Amino acid sequence: MPFLIDGIAILGGFALLIWGADRFINGAAAIANHLGVSPLLIGLTIVGFGTSAPEILVSAMAAWQGNPGLAIGNAIGSNIANVGLILGVTAIVVPLTIHSKILKREYPIMLAVTLLAAMLMMDGKLTDIDGMVLLAALVIVLWMLAKFGRDDKKSHDPLEQEFQDELPLDLSLGKSIFLFIIGLTALLIGSRILVWGAVNIATALGVSDLIIGLTIIAIGTSLPELAAGISSALKGEHDIAIGNVLGSNIFNLLSVLPIPAIFGPGPFDPMVLTRDLPVMVGLTLAFFVFRYSFGA
Repeated sequence: MPFLIDGIAILGGFALLIWGADRFINGAAAIANHLGVSPLLIGLTIVGFGTSAPEILVSAMAAWQGNPGLAIGNAIGSNIANVGLILGVTAIVVPLTIHSKILKREYPIMLAVTLLAAMLMMDGKLTDIDGMVLLAALVIVLWMLAKFGRDDKKSHDPLEQEFQDELPLDLSLGKSIFLFIIGLTALLIGSRILVWGAVNIATALGVSDLIIGLTIIAIGTSLPELAAGISSALKGEHDIAIGNVLGSNIFNLLSVLPIPAIFGPGPFDPMVLTRDLPVMVGLTLAFFVFRYSFGA
């Protein structure tokens, strides 16, 4: 019976996260549009950050409840799932081709961010200093993406049209704010329920919260991006399909990983260094190499 309740909590948490993230992103994007922000800049920053919102909230709840391993597993596992699962399945369904110059410049940023995170974790622990370094890198990356958006607006980057077609930017300001608040509330409640159920199952099965974060949580929070990636690719919006993976991986490491570093600093499971980090770095390098097959 306890397993049934925990399982329902996990499924209910995932459902709220998926539902809430969609409303959160749409509301935030529409609000930004009312403030005069271009669709290209909205897509590069707000949408990229919003796709990592479930991971951010789940990690915050986990760290707050004293389960930093789940937060670390969530960040690393989501990046593994993004490349191995989302990009892999999407590329099988529809061969992908990149036309956006901006995405071609995001590749080295994602690789650099991955290597930075791996380097900070090589000592076997995450400290508040590591968290501050990652947050500082987040500010720099946001500035770079904003600069890309401004510089490439005049050159009519294909990514801008794809964002314009996909984002609901014609919402009224009142409805935009309402969606934003409802989405954020659903994210908060969903992450709380999900972490509660996941920790209970991990305790009952005798497995670490790191494993739960790497598997159930990471794959579950990546499922909306899988659906979005396949949908975008089938519509011919290849740049968005790949851009979602790039943006999500960057924001996962720079906005999710700092949470356990700041709120639950200390040593982590040694298996992260010998098993999980090498897989994440290896897939990122493979993505960097395979980009040439996408026309990058």
